Amino acid sequence: MAPELSPQLKEEFVQTNGYWPDYADDLFALDPDFLEASLRFSSASARRSTLEPKVSELVQVALAAAATHLHQPRLELHVRRALEEGATVEEILETFELTSVLGIHTTTVAVPILLEELAASGQEGLDRPLSGREEQLKAEFIRVRGYWSELWNGVLVLDPDFFEAYFRFSAVPFEGGVLELKVKELIYIAIDASTTHLFEPGIRIHVRNALGHGATAAEIMAVLELTAVQGTETVDFGLPVLLAEARKRQGEEP
Repeated sequence: MAPELSPQLKEEFVQTNGYWPDYADDLFALDPDFLEASLRFSSASARRSTLEPKVSELVQVALAAAATHLHQPRLELHVRRALEEGATVEEILETFELTSVLGIHTTTVAVPILLEELAASGQEGLDRPLSGREEQLKAEFIRVRGYWSELWNGVLVLDPDFFEAYFRFSAVPFEGGVLELKVKELIYIAIDASTTHLFEPGIRIHVRNALGHGATAAEIMAVLELTAVQGTETVDFGLPVLLAEARKRQGEEP
């Protein structure tokens, strides 16, 4: 006799997370033990109820929409769930805007390497005091974004026009945004700590900023827990592909 899915497990997951995964019934038929373990793991953070449900969904919207992930099924799920939990269109759009800065880490990782290699090759002139315009841009960045990292220095010196364009781009959600500063920083922690990014300098900066805006250790840990289950999305992304291909093969056999 085939095993039966525990109604209690399903009810607990739906009550905790607000939905039942589309892939769950198919996965149960193939590997019920893995389904049960996966459901308990992926809902562990939600059961603690540390984060406001709306904030939890916005964090998961950011994780799904990040340039390093772009997981459309999860994005659709968590946009819908965020709206159900009371998020506004403006709040979800702002989550996209905050998340869209992720590409700048190309420069904050690569420019220090460029500067080191320029110095090693004997090229000079980049290790200099900031110009008046550069100092002004730095001060304005600190005023609007609330922090400064030495990682920005090389970008600012090599191309102040590019730095200014990025600054204006990243400043929009801070100068006219609708999310509180703590929530913005929790979103940044999630996308920097995501399995598909793991940008340690950014994690440190935004953990510090979040604490400064009143986030608790429990809230930050909840964000990290939501982020840590990103690996389970391999199954809900891959299982439909596996089943579709398996069915094609069965149809081709005499």
